[in-house]
Amino acid sequence: MEKMNEKIVSVLRELAEFVKDGNLGYKKAANESKDQELKSFYTEQSNLRGQFLSEINSSIVSLGGETEKSGTVKGTLYRQYMDVKAAVTGNDEEAIINSCIFGEEWAIKAYHQALENKELPVDIRSKIEKQNQVCNEALGKLKTMKNLHHH
Repeated sequence: MEKMNEKIVSVLRELAEFVKDGNLGYKKAANESKDQELKSFYTEQSNLRGQFLSEINSSIVSLGGETEKSGTVKGTLYRQYMDVKAAVTGNDEEAIINSCIFGEEWAIKAYHQALENKELPVDIRSKIEKQNQVCNEALGKLKTMKNLHHH
């Protein structure tokens, strides 16, 4: 593998971990939520993250890299996230929303980190920008829903 690709592959692999976590996180939220409207939003977001993950993984493969299967990602951003994530618990609707907001904010940090890489091929960059946009929109919706469920 060329040197340049290695850096991009590792950036994309770290991003993939956040996206996979979002996929699972939203799935969990959909299972825990009692609110039909929220449930369907979470399910939709979970499915989107699943699509994003396969897009990112195919980009990694196209660069000659291997996708992350072991879950032993080296990224410091991801490790920091997992440390703080352990503290996010609770089962009521607001806690579920907060947990999704938290995950989304970290995912967006990971997107920004990936997009800072000047060597990202144009086609991959545009995919990542589109995904980042969807995450930003989801974050906006989550914040609105939090205000509605705030007692």
